[in-house]
Amino acid sequence: MDGDTLYSIGELARRTGLTVKTVRFYSDRGIVAPTDRSPAGYRLYGIDAVARLDLVRTLRELGLDLATIRKVVDRELSLPEVAVAHAEALAVQIRVLRLRHAVMTAVAERGATPEETELMHRLAQLSEHERRRLIGEFLDAVFGGLDAAAPALAGVMRSMTPELPDNPEAEQVQAWVELAELSLDPGFRVSMRKMAEEQAAEQARSDTTVPIRDIAVAVRDQAGPALTAGIEPASPQADPFVASFTAHYAQLLGRPDDSELRHRLATRLESVNDPRRERYLQLLAVVNGWTAPESLAPVFDWSVRALRVRTPGRTSP
Repeated sequence: MDGDTLYSIGELARRTGLTVKTVRFYSDRGIVAPTDRSPAGYRLYGIDAVARLDLVRTLRELGLDLATIRKVVDRELSLPEVAVAHAEALAVQIRVLRLRHAVMTAVAERGATPEETELMHRLAQLSEHERRRLIGEFLDAVFGGLDAAAPALAGVMRSMTPELPDNPEAEQVQAWVELAELSLDPGFRVSMRKMAEEQAAEQARSDTTVPIRDIAVAVRDQAGPALTAGIEPASPQADPFVASFTAHYAQLLGRPDDSELRHRLATRLESVNDPRRERYLQLLAVVNGWTAPESLAPVFDWSVRALRVRTPGRTSP
């Protein structure tokens, strides 16, 4: 009967697909013990050794160490218990590898210097608490102290907060690193602070504030067709398009559509039309898994030029 058959190390190796050296290695460490010995003193193994070696090979391929494997095959530890712990360890390793892959990909694509590489690596390794603190400092520098004058800014702050998932894709890690670098840019902070202050000042002047997203939508819908049609901002053909979106802005504010209002609108569009802001929003969408935002830079450029031509000599109040 097959159950009574004994196998030499060579025969056991052939049945399991392992090398003789490997079988002997496991036998020497007591993971697969011989059942008997031949008259010449060679080790012999029973059929259970085949199943045992198959399990050992599987567990080794999954990355378990020999000490743990021995406890599993000797039933000192349950396999599900070991699997849970090992799966958790693998999840950590996978996350670390994703972070390293993302950083090295970014280094290759950007041609980063050693100093930039060190910064990217540090930013990628931040804990969730450290990431929140970094972004919190950025948002406080931009919006701090203004929410009392313009409560709507609290919602803007929330909408600009990145939430890197627990198991991010490589592109999300890359986006996070670039977004974090951008948030540390002093010039970008100054630009964003100016935009927030303009919104707060607008509300203080009129008891009304118009979220920049509402302005962006109005400009896109009403000035976009002129841009698409190739109409020059300074030409008379642009007049009805400009009148349309300035009248809409005036209605939102409850103010007359005069040169002062047009100047203020141009100023807001200029502050919003910072390519760094648009890049921040693009990166934010990647990190948070949102749909990529539409680029409004061309429409903003056209609108600002059209407004400036029609409000010459205006200065900020």
